[in-house]
Amino acid sequence: MNEKEAKERIEKLKAIINEARYAYHVLNKDLYPPEVLDSLKKELFDLEQKFPQFITPDSPTQRIGGEPLKEFPKVRHKVPMLSFNDAFSEEDLEAWEERNLKIVNAKYEYFCELKIDGLAIKLVYKNGILEIGSTRGDGYLGEDVTQNVKTIESIPLSLLPIKKIIDNLKNEGLEETIKYFQNGYPEEIEVRGEVFMHKKDFEALNKEREKNGESLFANPRNAAAGSLRQLDPKITAQRKLDSFAYALITNLGQKTHEEEHKILKCLGFKTNPNTKLCQNLKQVVEFRNYWEENREKITYEIDGVVVTINQNNIFKELGIVGKAPRGAIAFKFSPKEGTTIIEDVIFQTGRTGIITPVAVLKPVEVGGVTVSRASLHNEDEIKRLGVKIGDTVVVVRAGDVIPQVDRVITELRTGKEREIVFPQKCPVCQTKLIKDGAYWRCPNKKCPALAKEKIVHFVSKSAFDILGLGEKIIEKLLDNNLIQDPADLFKLKVGDLRKLPGFDVLAEKNILTSINSRKKITLPRFIYALGILHIGEENAKLLAHFLEQKKYITKPNDLIEVTKDLKAVHYSAIPGFGEKVSQAVYEWFQSEENQVFLQKLTDVGIEIITEEKERR
Repeated sequence: MNEKEAKERIEKLKAIINEARYAYHVLNKDLYPPEVLDSLKKELFDLEQKFPQFITPDSPTQRIGGEPLKEFPKVRHKVPMLSFNDAFSEEDLEAWEERNLKIVNAKYEYFCELKIDGLAIKLVYKNGILEIGSTRGDGYLGEDVTQNVKTIESIPLSLLPIKKIIDNLKNEGLEETIKYFQNGYPEEIEVRGEVFMHKKDFEALNKEREKNGESLFANPRNAAAGSLRQLDPKITAQRKLDSFAYALITNLGQKTHEEEHKILKCLGFKTNPNTKLCQNLKQVVEFRNYWEENREKITYEIDGVVVTINQNNIFKELGIVGKAPRGAIAFKFSPKEGTTIIEDVIFQTGRTGIITPVAVLKPVEVGGVTVSRASLHNEDEIKRLGVKIGDTVVVVRAGDVIPQVDRVITELRTGKEREIVFPQKCPVCQTKLIKDGAYWRCPNKKCPALAKEKIVHFVSKSAFDILGLGEKIIEKLLDNNLIQDPADLFKLKVGDLRKLPGFDVLAEKNILTSINSRKKITLPRFIYALGILHIGEENAKLLAHFLEQKKYITKPNDLIEVTKDLKAVHYSAIPGFGEKVSQAVYEWFQSEENQVFLQKLTDVGIEIITEEKERR
């Protein structure tokens, strides 16, 4: 076989194999028995080995290849990969609709689709060929897992041939989209989807791990996430992952979210067939309730339905609030529940002075996790629940994550239950508490609990991420006057920690090394570490972006300069920043004490950096 004949044969084999993949994953049809496809793939592989000049990135043989990576490169998302706010009841759904109608008083429909319990991914196709597959990450910066994404058969390595795409679009009546393909593939197409693992494959994987003496995955979602983030793509390929595409980011003439699904299928993507266009919330609730009752009939895990305003122009006009689009919401299934007994209630002073009552529970397993504590939130919540120490209560993991006391089973009371008495003074410094909305707050800025919690927050994983520096060590450092604030951590020197009980030379060296390796930090993480009231991880990213537009920030005290002339009203221009958030940010940066702290952080060598190893 000469070169010309080999090239022609290779192209024909690729076309047949790709058509079979499309038929199986998208059209749910078997064109060839598996043995025949395996034979064709083997012939293609052998030909490409003999004529390597004809190997292309979209060849079916390239699904599993490449050496194991040392780490995943970073990928900056041009359009943020936002998460959804949750609704757990019809009342939550109605409140969401009411909020939206106040902003956009227009008629619209809802597009409902199953909320797959998997891992969100971004796929970028350049001139029809898959170039980047990345994880969501923090919504702004993900990890490049292209090698691993290529091992997932349901994800096309290349879009369908142009003629096939145009024929598909014509059949769907998507005339507006056809013009985008009349001169070939668009230069770039970005798609969002979900990677997941089927229940049977999850069970088989855990059985294999158990046999090998390896730790088991808690659920299919964790298994899918762990599999996609393997540095060796050959391991990912063994895990039998699947994927649905659900959003088209690139403008291809789509007017509705329903059209996005149709276009994606026309391009060759596997989309979830279990969707519904709903005219009102009643139909949305019916769709959600049907799937809650029938979730066991499908082969993968779902934890609710995603409800999206179908009209894209209205969805865009509604914008975002915090970390989520206003125009979509996750309507979750009933949270997993369990019953247990409240053995005690303790009161904790947080980093902002808020006093939080925490129920100490008789340990109970809820949704596969042992729960021994649950927040009671505030005094009003205790009164609403009517809960007492000794009560038998129903504990739920709202959104399958956060443990909460949902209700009291009063019929099981014995008469020995005790009232929960909310303290009048801070449990740590004994300062008289003040009422702050629904919460009680310690007003003492010198409260030891505030100092400790601020430092605990400062070194946490989402902030400076200083490994090995737990609450107990921080308490010892404070008790021995080795530190007073987070900046003092970076002034610790050899010999300081050996004064503390339980510290030897090696333990001290490890902690000091860990601290000194964290002097460089990105601006969003730095702002989050400051512990500004109402500024969580998502708001920290938004605030960082806002401030970076005004000045290139390389050290903490640059923030003093950039914020000195800003008023609360300026911060209110940030999406999702209401009056309280804007005022809190304004007051924090105008505080002389906080400005001294920023200067102190600068003096100990903290540097603000941009994320390294980004791939745009």
